[in-house]
Amino acid sequence: MSHATLTRRRLLQTGAAAALGASATALPRSASAASRRARRLKADVVVVGAGFSGLAAARQLHAAGHSVAIVEARDVVGGRTRNASIDGGRYITEVGGEFVGPTQDRILALAKAMRIPTFKVYNSGQSAFAVRGTRTLYPASVGIPDDPEVQKLLQVLTGVDKLAADVGPLTPWKHAKARQYDAITFADYLKPFNLTPTANAVADAIFESIWGADADEMSFLYVLQYVAAAGNARTPGAFLRLIATGGGAQESRIVGGSVVVAQAVAKQLADHIHLESPVAKIKDHDNAVTVTTTNNIIITAKRVIVAVPPVLASKIAYAPGLPTAKRTLLKAMTPGSLTKVEAVYDKPFWRDAGLSGQGVSDTGLARVPWDNSPPDGGVGVYFSFIGGKLHNQWAALDPATRRAQVLDDFVRLLGDERARTPLEYIEKDWTTERWTRGCPVGHFAPGVLQKHGAALRTPVGRIHFAGTETSDYWLGYMDGAVRAGERAASEVHAKLRHGA
Repeated sequence: MSHATLTRRRLLQTGAAAALGASATALPRSASAASRRARRLKADVVVVGAGFSGLAAARQLHAAGHSVAIVEARDVVGGRTRNASIDGGRYITEVGGEFVGPTQDRILALAKAMRIPTFKVYNSGQSAFAVRGTRTLYPASVGIPDDPEVQKLLQVLTGVDKLAADVGPLTPWKHAKARQYDAITFADYLKPFNLTPTANAVADAIFESIWGADADEMSFLYVLQYVAAAGNARTPGAFLRLIATGGGAQESRIVGGSVVVAQAVAKQLADHIHLESPVAKIKDHDNAVTVTTTNNIIITAKRVIVAVPPVLASKIAYAPGLPTAKRTLLKAMTPGSLTKVEAVYDKPFWRDAGLSGQGVSDTGLARVPWDNSPPDGGVGVYFSFIGGKLHNQWAALDPATRRAQVLDDFVRLLGDERARTPLEYIEKDWTTERWTRGCPVGHFAPGVLQKHGAALRTPVGRIHFAGTETSDYWLGYMDGAVRAGERAASEVHAKLRHGA
């Protein structure tokens, strides 16, 4: 188990660490790495990153008969997914990516292959609409408040679908209006609709939850690509699918937490995974590629797949250097700013009051809540995303103040003082993760995608690129990560089959 190779025994240990919310930023043995002799390995393919994308790629290549070596900077697998233990270890709650839904075919197929079931998100009763100082309710089954200001907002957002379908998810930079769309932000597009302050506040809450960013930070061309990708080859993307529960991206969860799917794949590949092994350099030379980690593992291979967030991929030293377009794309894809705040209660008491736990608010920090309780409802878990500019406001507060403000928001949304006194309170700020730098997805500001987008998925020599940001469908989601990993694996397999 030298140099943190992931044996099956260590896999169980890392799984337990993940369930306890262990930090993935620590590299406990890296301090003495420089003094060790280099460990030299060979494989057909090196996969950089043991998140969903890297694991999906490695699984497919291994099944095709290729030898793989997976190097992961963290001391756990699973990328942007994580569990935290609650209720004395009887249950877990997810503090990273968790939702799955219709048309997310590849993550659902992977979970099924690992024999891990899903369950429906609690979506019964009434949802809360807390705006203009008043709290009203609307049916969770409908999912949309009947407030006229919000109805106009949704008309505007669903109007984006036609433009998105025209641009498409695969090559938006080729569209006739790509330059025009990439020259403006999403906020610029929305401005002529003259939305009310309430509608704009609701829009902000939606965007900050989807992207961890605000409308004035994102290229409109990027937003159109993202909406077009919220489907599959048979089903056009739709904005409502991004925000809906029933029939949408938040319809279901994975039993045991989504990270258990990654752990199950990792168990099958355990002898090939090297944890606590950040990649320092990738050299493409002499009909081979050499990957060097900071803890002195040197792997010679025929091909490499880089399956880490773009902000991290841009920090790797490449020899020769990456083309300008690829380098620019990686550096320009800004990670979202997102935190999950969760409160644990002895039961999901809001269900007794006929509430779904869902809703939206135009004030406070925690504006988009969910019932995150376990399948049996044995404890109640209530959570909200805090993203974009609200995340920055949240992060500037001291822990006691921000906890109090979040719980105030939970009381306002649930209409019940019991929300103020949880048994446990959990925060997970993904911007502080050294090997993530933000969640849920990287986004482009104007002026990048139209000019350099053709390089997004294009290999550079023997170096291939995966990660959810490079997916054709459901980029930014676990499904996109799996799709991108499988696409990169297919590229590599085709090259290796022809001796390249």
